[in-house]
Amino acid sequence: MGKRFGVAYQQSVAPCEGGSVFMADCGGEDFLIAPAGSRFVGEPVKLARVEYIKAPLTHENAALLREMFPFCAPRRVLAEPMTVGLGDRLGIAGTAHCRLLNAYPEFVPVLAQQSMRELDLTGRSYEEVLDAATFAVFRAGYRGGFGADGDHLKTIADIQSALGLGYTMITLDVSDFIDKAAAAMSEAELLAADDRNDERGALYAGKTFRAEGHEIFISRAEYLRARLLYDRALDFAGQVWRECFAGRETADLEISVDETDTETTPAQHWYVASELVRRGVRFQTLAPRFPGEFQKGVDYIGDAQAFAQGFGVHAAIARSFGYKLSVHSGSDKFSVFPAVAAAAQGRFHLKTAGTNWLCAMRVVAEAQPALYREIHAFALEHFSEAQKYYKVTTDLSKIPPLDSLSDGALPSLFDQNDCRQLIHITYGLILQAKTTDGAYRFR
Repeated sequence: MGKRFGVAYQQSVAPCEGGSVFMADCGGEDFLIAPAGSRFVGEPVKLARVEYIKAPLTHENAALLREMFPFCAPRRVLAEPMTVGLGDRLGIAGTAHCRLLNAYPEFVPVLAQQSMRELDLTGRSYEEVLDAATFAVFRAGYRGGFGADGDHLKTIADIQSALGLGYTMITLDVSDFIDKAAAAMSEAELLAADDRNDERGALYAGKTFRAEGHEIFISRAEYLRARLLYDRALDFAGQVWRECFAGRETADLEISVDETDTETTPAQHWYVASELVRRGVRFQTLAPRFPGEFQKGVDYIGDAQAFAQGFGVHAAIARSFGYKLSVHSGSDKFSVFPAVAAAAQGRFHLKTAGTNWLCAMRVVAEAQPALYREIHAFALEHFSEAQKYYKVTTDLSKIPPLDSLSDGALPSLFDQNDCRQLIHITYGLILQAKTTDGAYRFR
C-alpha cells in the first residue's frame, strides 16, 4: 500500500459512503484510512491519485467510528446467557480478545471494563478505556457486540459520568454502606438490638423461602443481622436507581455486595434481592461474597466442593428473582469454572482483568529480561504499598531470588503463585513509576 499507508488490517475494512474505512499499521503506529470526504480528522494522503484521510486513533475519531459503525459502540449485554468482562489495563489486549471471541461466539464480552481504582492506578480515563475497546473491535473486524462497564463505582457522580460517556453497564459497589461489624454480632447482641416495631420483620423473620429445591429459613436473628448489614447499602442502591436509571434505562445495573470479609449467606442473599425488588430497583446481575477466597492472579483458594454446593444455592436464588450471578476476580479460577457453569445453568457473568497484564509481563521477561529484572525489583520494594488496594496472602520468601535465575528461566516465574500475585497487584505502581526528571520509568 505504500509507506504512508502501511499494512492494512484486512478484517477492519468497513464499507461507508464514498468508499471504505480501514485500519493500517503505518510503521509501527496504527491509523484509520478513510475516504477524503469523510469526517475523520487527520492528514490528506494520496494513493494512485485517489485522496484519503490518514486519521490518528484519537477520541474524536473513535467517537465517529461508534457513530458510523454500530458494532464499534457498546450495547447492553447482560441479557445474554454467558457474558465475560475482559478488563484491559494496558489498552492493548482488546484485539487479541476479539480474535479469541470469534472462536467462542457463545460468550458475549464486556471489553471496556475498569474500576475507578484501576483508572487511578494506571492513569487512564473512562474515555480512553472505551476508545481502546472501539479501536480493538474495528481492528479485528469483530461483529459480536460488546458491553462497557463502569466497574465498582461508588458515587452517583462517577456513575453519571460513565453513563454520559456511553457506558452500557454499571457495577454499583455498595461496600461503603455495608455495616461489616454486624457480621460478627452474636445472636444475643442481635436480639438485644431488635426493634419490634419494625414492620418488615413480618416479611422475613421466622419464614422459610424456597428457591427451586432449596429451602432458605431466615430466623429472627438472621433477619436482624441482614437488616443491620445491608439496609444502608440497599437505601443507596435505591437512590442510585432513582437518580441514574429510572425512566432512562440505557445501561444494565449490577449490584456488588462481595467486597466484604465474610460470606454472603443464602438468607442474606434472599433478603438483599427481595429488598431491592421491593424498592423498585431493576438490576440484571448481583455479586454476592461466595465461600472461599478469590484472590488476584491465582486459582480459587478453598474447598471446591463446598463452593459448588454454596454456589448452587445462590444460583437458584438468582433464578427465582430473574437475574444472573456475577463472579468477580474470576481470572485464573479454573478449578471452579465447571461448577459455575453447571450450577448457573449457562447463565452467568464472569469478571476478569489481571491475566492479560500478567501475560504481558511474561512477554517482557522473555523479550527484555534486563527490563523485567528492574521491574521485579521495583515490585518487591513497593509490594507493601500495593497491599493497601488488594487482599492477598503472598509469601515473598517463596519467590526465587532473581540473581539465582538465568534470563531464560525468568518466564517460569509466572507459573509460581507468589510471583504472579507480586506482579499482579503492583501493576499501578509499576505503570506510574517515574524517573527523577519526571519521565515514566517503565512505559
